[in-house]
Amino acid sequence: MWCNEMNDIKKQNGALCGSVHSFETLGALDGPGMRTVVFLSGCPMRCRYCHNPDTWEKNEKEVMTASEVFQKIKRMKPYFGKSGGITLSGGEPLLQTEFATEVFRLCKEDRIHTALDTSGAIVTEQTESLLKLTDLVICDIKHTDQDAFLDLTSYPMDSLLSFLELCKRLNKRLWIRQVIVPGITDNQENILKLKDMAKKYDAEKIELLPYHSHGVYKWESLGIPYTLYGTKSPTEEEMKQLNELLK
Repeated sequence: MWCNEMNDIKKQNGALCGSVHSFETLGALDGPGMRTVVFLSGCPMRCRYCHNPDTWEKNEKEVMTASEVFQKIKRMKPYFGKSGGITLSGGEPLLQTEFATEVFRLCKEDRIHTALDTSGAIVTEQTESLLKLTDLVICDIKHTDQDAFLDLTSYPMDSLLSFLELCKRLNKRLWIRQVIVPGITDNQENILKLKDMAKKYDAEKIELLPYHSHGVYKWESLGIPYTLYGTKSPTEEEMKQLNELLK
């Protein structure tokens, strides 16, 4: 799990380190209230519409201890109010479960609300420990069909289903999200299956997010072929019709 560079830093200062891509200090879209969003580096999926392909590889950015991350979060605590807190996102935070668990442990000791923004891509023995310190899970369901999921992400769907089962067993508060990509996830069958999944796993909320191409320049700068050129964002009316199916 840990690369040599991170192991060396861990050994030098005796503290658990993680690969952190960036921070958003006052985010309002990744959980309830005003939040600090911590984007961790590394993701096993290769979603065709990803707007942050620069988070795919670990150790691309700053290596920090859990305590250093917590201190940045704590400084923003006065802005959280009653409902805000921290959201760990990525990349995929489940790639760094041990580190994420330690960050959440420090936050819970200071009574800071914790949210995990994940695609459920990895389930290990440590995942349950992380979820026990998680107040809210925001799970991105890439697609409801296994073959379409694999085509969209280059990754199998099995881990996601195991992750959702674990969330249900632990009675975790769960929000489900899906990006609506025209021609891929915008069909009625997919939306109705998404609704069924939300019911099965006791999700309290479903968010449909319109596809956009704002991150294409990152693909180009990284020299990664982008396969969705020409795909337009769904219109407000199209999104409204899909949301009607969820009622």
